[in-house]
Amino acid sequence: MEKYLEQVKPQVSDTWRADEMWLKVKGNPKYLYALMDDETRFWIAKEVAGDKFSREAPEYASRLFRQGKKVIGGKPLTLITDGLHAHHLAHKREFYAHQKPVTKHVEHIAWQKDKGNQKMEAFNGTVRSREKVMRSLKREDSPILDGYQIFHNFIRPHMTLTDRTPAQVAGIEVRGGNKWLTLTQNAKLEKNQDSI
Repeated sequence: MEKYLEQVKPQVSDTWRADEMWLKVKGNPKYLYALMDDETRFWIAKEVAGDKFSREAPEYASRLFRQGKKVIGGKPLTLITDGLHAHHLAHKREFYAHQKPVTKHVEHIAWQKDKGNQKMEAFNGTVRSREKVMRSLKREDSPILDGYQIFHNFIRPHMTLTDRTPAQVAGIEVRGGNKWLTLTQNAKLEKNQDSI
């Protein structure tokens, strides 16, 4: 299903948000870096990392941004983060290229009305509520995270999106009463056509 959905390009806005949240993998603390579109709430990319303050942290954030560019086929005009230094360095590497337009980086730690990163904090809360009942992921590349990303984008209606999914707002319609079944059937059909 994930490979099938990689072919579908969401129509997102020119403002993206990034944040990181703590979670457990095999009982050990890790961080989930996530990249989300501001307008559609489409979860664009994810990366599981060991630490957000280590020397490797900017590379984790850079990989997240590279994935985002690949998924969308471009880069945002504005990137909003919470002020983590790794995001600052990754922004310079991945979005502050010589090609125009340059992506503006808005770094805010304060919870001001329009300038905070509350949308990402709310997103983190939904991921946390799912991860919490599992007590711990078994591995960093857990299919649970892939499945939850699909659920977030294509299955779950969001109240802030007037009970539409991020995919619907991004121009992707999944038909049928059981969206999981529709996506599974479409992915299977696509796989069978590739093998013919």
